[in-house]
Amino acid sequence: MKTGQACIRSVVCIEAEASIREAARLMREHHVGNLVILGSGTDRQRPVGIITDRDLTVEVIAMEVDMDSVSAGDLFASPKLITAGVDEELEQTLEIMRRHGIRRVPVVEADGRLAGILALDDVVEILAEQLSMIVGVISRQPGVEARRRG
Repeated sequence: MKTGQACIRSVVCIEAEASIREAARLMREHHVGNLVILGSGTDRQRPVGIITDRDLTVEVIAMEVDMDSVSAGDLFASPKLITAGVDEELEQTLEIMRRHGIRRVPVVEADGRLAGILALDDVVEILAEQLSMIVGVISRQPGVEARRRG
């Protein structure tokens, strides 16, 4: 399976210049635990960072950072942002996530534009669905075999 098939395509994003308070508001409004930070200027559709609800707690609230004076990009944009390509095999993306110790990764098109986000929770859901299908096949097999022998 390709990473682009497994990722969530509806991503809540925030501009790098937006305040941390705006980031918290967006998370609350959209009931999400992360936002992808998009670049500015010609990079408006390219991810430059990611901010999670845990980041807000550990890096902002606990450090008593003024939420209105600091931007999302100031705190959480990274020139070394790890991304995955839509055409990468899911197993390859999972290995990258394991190696870097990350639970979610922005998924990008070949030209670097944001296509979606992949979280480990999404992968677990996919695997659970596949296991359920396998269990269904296994549980049906004796009945199918009995009818065939009839």
